[in-house]
Amino acid sequence: MNNTIGRDDFKSLQKRYLVWFYKVTREAIDKIERKFTQLEIDRLILNQIRKSDKDKNLISQLRDFDKYIRNKEQAGLSLKYEGKKLNPEYQFLLLKLGAIEKAIVSKMGKKGLVMVKTAYEEEMLKRIMEERQEKR
Repeated sequence: MNNTIGRDDFKSLQKRYLVWFYKVTREAIDKIERKFTQLEIDRLILNQIRKSDKDKNLISQLRDFDKYIRNKEQAGLSLKYEGKKLNPEYQFLLLKLGAIEKAIVSKMGKKGLVMVKTAYEEEMLKRIMEERQEKR
């Protein structure tokens, strides 16, 4: 332990570092994974619009949206895979996140990990809502 700061300050610095490290690693994984979660939703929306377009007036827009979905899928696949294997960078991120979570449990307990995950999710939702409000 560092002799220039107190034990509580040292633990606080460790906690903040673990929270930060979790956040940046999780964001990197989410940047890739969200492409796939979005694909499922995009396809549901596309199919719903197709069903609702009884007069077939939206063929061009539906084609563009379908192309957008296919491009997103290709971008996601290229970030996540090299051929049929996981991209080493993506695989490293997954392993790093697992190690960070174990370190959080080691230093902050299981409740600490739940707290970090919950805070991350709340922060991401807050960012989305703030972004939406700013665009109005």
